[in-house]
Amino acid sequence: MSQRLRPRDLALLALESPTSPMHNATVEIFDPGDSAFDHDRLLELIADRISFVPRYRKRLQAVPGRLANPTWVDDSDFDLAFHVRRSALPRPGSMDQLRELVARIVSRPLDRSRPLWEVYFVEGLADGRVAVLSKSHLVLVDGVVTVDLGQVLLDVSNQPKSLGGDEWRPGGRPSPLSLMAEAVRDSTATPGLVLDTARSNGASLVRAVGEVAHRAGRVAEALANRRPAPESPITGQLSQQRRVVTVRTDLVDHRRVRDAHGGTVNDVILATVAGALRSWLMTRAESLGGMRKVRAVAPVSVIDDELEATSLGSQIAAHLVELPVGEPSAVMRLHQVSYSFQTHRETGRGVAANRLAGIAGFAPATFHAIGSRVAAEELRRGFQLNVTNVPGPQSPLHAAGARMVETYPVHPLLPGHALAVGVTSYDGAVFYGITADRDLLPDADLLGQCLTEALDELLDTVSGARSRAPRGRRKQPGKR
Repeated sequence: MSQRLRPRDLALLALESPTSPMHNATVEIFDPGDSAFDHDRLLELIADRISFVPRYRKRLQAVPGRLANPTWVDDSDFDLAFHVRRSALPRPGSMDQLRELVARIVSRPLDRSRPLWEVYFVEGLADGRVAVLSKSHLVLVDGVVTVDLGQVLLDVSNQPKSLGGDEWRPGGRPSPLSLMAEAVRDSTATPGLVLDTARSNGASLVRAVGEVAHRAGRVAEALANRRPAPESPITGQLSQQRRVVTVRTDLVDHRRVRDAHGGTVNDVILATVAGALRSWLMTRAESLGGMRKVRAVAPVSVIDDELEATSLGSQIAAHLVELPVGEPSAVMRLHQVSYSFQTHRETGRGVAANRLAGIAGFAPATFHAIGSRVAAEELRRGFQLNVTNVPGPQSPLHAAGARMVETYPVHPLLPGHALAVGVTSYDGAVFYGITADRDLLPDADLLGQCLTEALDELLDTVSGARSRAPRGRRKQPGKR
């Protein structure tokens, strides 16, 4: 049987629009050292490893008459050089310039007529460093059939190794008749497929009608010379452009706060986000009286004994948490966030950070992609913000011998959501990646500054000497 899109995957495709492209991205910064890591070496590395993620050489094919959901087929015109692209910043490139480039690239939807991924090798960063930006569609990476390409490109050793690649040849281009015949065979072998297809087609029709009605309503509002007011400063009608903010902090700082007040590093991260939102809203002169809390979905790791341990897609579940932005005390914000996760921890299904990072072949990019999928599937629950924290390995990773020194997740913005936050801990640091709508949040850089200040505020509550750098040497948003 062919690999067909499941109804939940089809829903993700239907959710996509020019203002809400549904792809996850990761920005990784490397120090090439003596490895001679360049675009050609990256191309060779991907060619050597892509056989481990065969779906990265497939494209979506619709079935005539919608007799069944679209299926994955080999891209007969697959061109690796099309997907692995080369870019550069004017030397010496700054983090501000890199973030602007990343924002422009992630704003563009992927071409659905080709395999749904792209990788950019960015040269010209200061100190001889380079960046690798990868973006993959949410339907491509499900953690069950396919993991993120980044999961097979990174090695724990700085010694480059070749795994041999493969002698892949694409299958023939399927004809409309063969697609229809296969759909009939699949429906006969799996009777439930007919019901799934009917549900998917019906849901697509409902979404299409709803979109038309929504647009008609906006036309009426425009004719009446009034604009719909957003529910909060972080929600509203999205534009087609994004802003990307990166913030690097020290993991030891988060651990000091955890050790002093209890809870987990994840609690500290969410409390930091809550404190940053509070400060940012205050700089905007927003009234906190009517916005005491921000409802966020925070995907969490769980144990599912009924499915294989390698099925990463089954190990992420949604958890709704009220971020107490109206609470003036940093410690109280931390305790309220920690209390929200207490029930999850008491179920016994929660996964400790060190265990999650120790999963064989673990790569944060896959878990971030699954976290975005989980958030998209929970839209009906009315949250305002998606915050996904993934604990990564605390030892260096390498690509073709080049050491990865920074890694920032870039999450997609869901319809009506002007802000998303991804967090990855790696090699002694905690990397925050903020995605914001360019028009609705023109001051997103300020939110990045508020993150470092919110962590400082929590550290101020810790007694004893600090292990962190003096204030004058604190890492600023986007700075190394």
